[in-house]
Amino acid sequence: MMASHYYAFLSRMKNIYRWGLMRNTRRESLSEHSFEVALIAHALAVLNNTRLHGTADPEKCATAALFHDTTEILTGDMPTPVKYANPAIREAYKAVESVAEQRLLGLLPSDLQPYFDPLYHPDETTHSLVKAADRLSALIKCLEEESMGNREFTAAKESILASIHESGCKEAELFLDEFIQSYSLTLDEQENSRPCPTLQ
Repeated sequence: MMASHYYAFLSRMKNIYRWGLMRNTRRESLSEHSFEVALIAHALAVLNNTRLHGTADPEKCATAALFHDTTEILTGDMPTPVKYANPAIREAYKAVESVAEQRLLGLLPSDLQPYFDPLYHPDETTHSLVKAADRLSALIKCLEEESMGNREFTAAKESILASIHESGCKEAELFLDEFIQSYSLTLDEQENSRPCPTLQ
């Protein structure tokens, strides 16, 4: 049986850093980001089920989130202002992502590939919740940088927050209302259950 390089490739996510155009007080690896998106996607699915009486699968959402950026091992993290500069660049990047995805899947033994395809092409509910979780993770990064006095992320925070509201994702709004404010508190403030400031 031939050796597969798939998981060795995925382990390189810890070597890829996000927010390449921004001055960071602390660098965030792709591995860290994917783990956080998985936690939030799981939370959004739970909120979907408990508060909105939906049928989202928390485990499926968390797993899809872990894999949602694995193509960046091959493509790198393209800064958002560049990726969305115009429709032509966005479509070209989608094509590059598709090629990278097929290359990654091709590293798996053929009998395993059908189990991974749904992770790269999730159902609509899972996809939308992972996308919302991705935005929330980016917002958290902005809040963390701001809390350390880095104004570099202020405009990004406002833009990301607006995009979350514009998306119409009710689960994301619930997460904002109940959980996001704590990210602006110190550990002592979190432990002492100090009232959270409202995020505008």
